[in-house]
Amino acid sequence: MAGDWGAIVSQKHGLVAGAAGYGGAADSLARQYEALAFDEVHAAVLGWVPDAPSRVLDVGAGSGRDAAALVARGHAVTAVEPTQEFRAIGEALHGPTIRWLDDSLPELRSVRGVFDLVLLSAVWMHLDPTERRTGMARLAGLVAPGGHVILTLHQGPLPPRRRMFDVTALETIDLAGHRGLRGVHHSETADALGRPGVHWSTVVLAQEESP
Repeated sequence: MAGDWGAIVSQKHGLVAGAAGYGGAADSLARQYEALAFDEVHAAVLGWVPDAPSRVLDVGAGSGRDAAALVARGHAVTAVEPTQEFRAIGEALHGPTIRWLDDSLPELRSVRGVFDLVLLSAVWMHLDPTERRTGMARLAGLVAPGGHVILTLHQGPLPPRRRMFDVTALETIDLAGHRGLRGVHHSETADALGRPGVHWSTVVLAQEESP
């Protein structure tokens, strides 16, 4: 996008707790996000991204980098993002090919239907334990039979002015198991931005096929 991204960033309003602090930093954060390629960030789990055109839900889509990459692969993508500034940037950067929703976990009230892939990149650790229990039940109901959920979890020092919790991959897999989602992958990767002490856990959950 040509010009100054700051020109399309508006004042935050009505943010959910987990999104606090992101609106004012949306311009600089979007630049960081967009500088990283989808295939690089999610290299460990590309095998769970469907080859055939599929229904994809990107929860906490930020600037839309991942959603746009998935659209480019032929998927129909719904991007959920509660921060108005990110939605404005995403729409300006990536055009009308992404369906944007102003919504958030744990309820995802405006999301309808089921999806072959649900992506939560750097989102899950913003939920407290009660929200994670509610959110996992909601996610389980949004995954089509045979579909998958991909989650990435921040590990290491928690950034200031962010509502973020220590959440492990094993805890996430265990919680998912109580909602009928089976853990099929867990890996650890370095932080793409090179922040000291930070790395990422990636988890893939599977919804069983219908009998």
